Amino acid sequence: MTPMETIKRHDTGAAVEDVQQRLATIGLLDQAAIDGAFGEQTAAAVRAFCIQAGLPAGEDVTGKVWSALVDASYFLGDRTLYLRMPHFHGHDVEELQQALGALGFACGANDGIFGAYTELALRKFQLNLGLPSDGIAGAYTYAAIRNLHHSWEGKEAVHEAVHLGFARAADVLESNALCLFGTHEFTRSVASRMSNLALATSPASKIVSADSLLVKPDQEMLLVHIVLAEEATAEAVPRVSFDDEATLPLRLETAIGVADAAASSRIAVELPGTMWEDAGEGRSAQHFAITLLDALCSALS
Repeated sequence: MTPMETIKRHDTGAAVEDVQQRLATIGLLDQAAIDGAFGEQTAAAVRAFCIQAGLPAGEDVTGKVWSALVDASYFLGDRTLYLRMPHFHGHDVEELQQALGALGFACGANDGIFGAYTELALRKFQLNLGLPSDGIAGAYTYAAIRNLHHSWEGKEAVHEAVHLGFARAADVLESNALCLFGTHEFTRSVASRMSNLALATSPASKIVSADSLLVKPDQEMLLVHIVLAEEATAEAVPRVSFDDEATLPLRLETAIGVADAAASSRIAVELPGTMWEDAGEGRSAQHFAITLLDALCSALS
């Protein structure tokens, strides 16, 4: 591969204009200065970029500087991202990682590299929103992220679980109508235990299991289907993974928001199995019930 020729002061032409366009895109050069001539303003902008990017200070655009400049001038949604070799890298990848992390889908370090951890987080996010879980950041995924911009812009990744006090939890239970159900003996047990816990917290709770409903749930009631990994759910139904209890409320909040906007209000929550640590089946079901009810209350508050 032929090394790139250094672009430097007094050069002119399309290559210089391309450098200027990218410097303008990242806010280091005025649009009016894009003229295809490498003068003092362009040199100053290149120096500022090198310092910003952690490169040796200089005003020449070497191959290394050019590569960093290209990475920095991509913004979220500019290109389709997916796992490949060599990995995609750039500012748009870092923005994607920041958004996913703030929404509760940890990518590891926000390093601007689309690796295996980022793909896994993206797949979980897509599943959470009822999108095809293909690990490809394309038009539909970007649209979903933009629709949730108020939930992630300017926010850091969540690292701690949020717990409600008794009074706030009771208020949430009395204000939100949810029908919990499972199609497996263990998941039905979890749903029933959640209903019992909710009623013990507040006798006026509207969060109940399907087994305790006396009438068919109406359209105002959010259906929460508790499933195991091997159980399939409808493609468009947001599916929330129980793993990472610290971010579970945030991911549930996102899924509920998507379900509320849909004609059929329904989400699925996937349990990691029928066993929690070394506890027996009963204690495991109780742990999942307590944790999931607490997370739902936080998400709905």
